[in-house]
Amino acid sequence: MTLKKEEATNLLLQMYEVRAFEEQAEKSYMAGKIHGTMHLSIGQEASAVGSISVLEPKDYILGHHRGHGLCIAKGADLNLMMSEFYGKENGYCRGRGGSMHIADMDGRNLGANGVVGGGLPMAVGVGIGLKHKKNDEVLLCFFGDGAASSGAFHESMILAHLFNVPVVFICENNQYAMSFPSEKWMTSDILAQRAELYGFPGVAVDGNDLIAVQDAARVAVEHARSGKGPYLLVNNTYRWRGHSKSDRNKYRSNEEIEEWKTKDPILRFRKYLAENKILTDKQADLVKDQAYANIESARVFAEASPEPTLDSIEEGVYAL
Repeated sequence: MTLKKEEATNLLLQMYEVRAFEEQAEKSYMAGKIHGTMHLSIGQEASAVGSISVLEPKDYILGHHRGHGLCIAKGADLNLMMSEFYGKENGYCRGRGGSMHIADMDGRNLGANGVVGGGLPMAVGVGIGLKHKKNDEVLLCFFGDGAASSGAFHESMILAHLFNVPVVFICENNQYAMSFPSEKWMTSDILAQRAELYGFPGVAVDGNDLIAVQDAARVAVEHARSGKGPYLLVNNTYRWRGHSKSDRNKYRSNEEIEEWKTKDPILRFRKYLAENKILTDKQADLVKDQAYANIESARVFAEASPEPTLDSIEEGVYAL
């Protein structure tokens, strides 16, 4: 299916916004303006944008600790998102969530948690709830290749099939579980084939090809929406940066990183748009400029926003 110009422009804008947000996040962190840690997904933009682009506004996502791109692809307000990243009072979670826990309930982004694979069993619970609502709503649950080797993954797949939930499980296989290469224990095709053992379909695609991701996600979402139950999609991609900001990247070579950079998902999508005469290079450059301007505006907004006050520190904290 050939993209219309308006849709193509929006997809490219989102991918550039993801890239620009993460580059700015890195700069802000290095400048000492961000506390804690963060996990960047530079190089993985097509996975988030392509997958989420096939959803309807009523649908949900559940992310993971590397989720900036997921937030933006689900239509986050960049000002509120950047403010949350900065820990400011007017952020999505009043600055309490930060990088790993940005949630937007109005936008049906259920956020994430810092536990590897922690979102998988949550997705089954959400899926059961959606099934009972009978509104044809679907949930996309994102997780990494490292989480695919956890007990939570296996238990969740079994329960997802048992309860026939409308959930698409999306594994973003970025080749490394922290410093452990995924190729040492499986391939993306083998991981996708696991779904058949649990009783539902699974497919692996080139996660750096936005069109391939979008096509596969469209099939998966329709499967779940039509009442046929869960679906497993494996997006084979690569993170250009380390696992987190404390990662010194000593377990992989610069040559390997540079090789994957030649598969840049944004440049590949631009090439597709040019070859299919959807957007010219000049038009694509204007989209890029707009994305970076949007992120710069969000940075200015966040840095001028108020810090949380001590008199509100106990709000949202509960004990039984």
